[in-house]
Amino acid sequence: MELALDILLDALIDTAKLVPFLFVTYWAMEALEHVAGDRAQHVVEHAGAAGPLVGALVGAFPQCGFSAAASTLYAGRVITLGTLFAVFLATSDEMLPIFIAEQVDPALMFKILGLKVVVGMLMGFVVDAVMRLAQRFQKDDLNIHALCEQDHCGCHDEHGSVLRSALKHTVQVTLFIFLISLLLGASIEIIGEDVFAGFIEANPTFSVLASAVVGLIPNCAASVIITELYLEGTLGFGAMMSGLLVSAGIGLLVLLRANRHPKQNLAIIAVLFAIGVLWGLAFQATGFAL
Repeated sequence: MELALDILLDALIDTAKLVPFLFVTYWAMEALEHVAGDRAQHVVEHAGAAGPLVGALVGAFPQCGFSAAASTLYAGRVITLGTLFAVFLATSDEMLPIFIAEQVDPALMFKILGLKVVVGMLMGFVVDAVMRLAQRFQKDDLNIHALCEQDHCGCHDEHGSVLRSALKHTVQVTLFIFLISLLLGASIEIIGEDVFAGFIEANPTFSVLASAVVGLIPNCAASVIITELYLEGTLGFGAMMSGLLVSAGIGLLVLLRANRHPKQNLAIIAVLFAIGVLWGLAFQATGFAL
């Protein structure tokens, strides 16, 4: 009974942290379309070029609230795909709180955080450039209408309200995140964090790949396990970076819920995984460490 209550409480806390981010994001999106009208598209198009830079810096903040917001903004095509990747790669989730709790040298903390920001920014610009070169990236029109239609929020009805729409979107996504977080939390508790740790430690040769696999789990436990194994000296720098680069946390759940294009979502997750593994292998091969 106590275990069940702990799992429920953890899911509630993790979900509650995201509610302000989700509400403000949905409110801003609705206001952007209602108030700015056609000018919004012009603003978004001109801001998109610097998106990966801003996304990487914002994503560096602790927890995964901004990755959740980025997923929502991408679903509405308010930000570019490169900006989404920049936020995901820079997101620190539980890394920074664990470092602080373990009294890690502040210089090391900021170096790792800075490295994640640089990788996120660089790969964000690369993703946007590649999409343009492939001539598949045409800046989509704002897709907030479609986002509202799929959730039946009624925000574009004659008596539609920006506030009501934002609240309805927030409640729908929050319930989805809570239920999935509850299932993931229960699974991790039943299987045991030591099993995930053992999975990463089992074969040092594939530690980079294993760490990235664990990092994709949309739960704070993933970044906690990876960070703690690194601090214990069990996980090398390259493997730690591969796992933390892909640890977008709840942002991945929001992407799956808000962006109703399953194949596109799978492609985004696959590319995110590949980027994390490639950078991890590069750090490992060169012996790079901070």
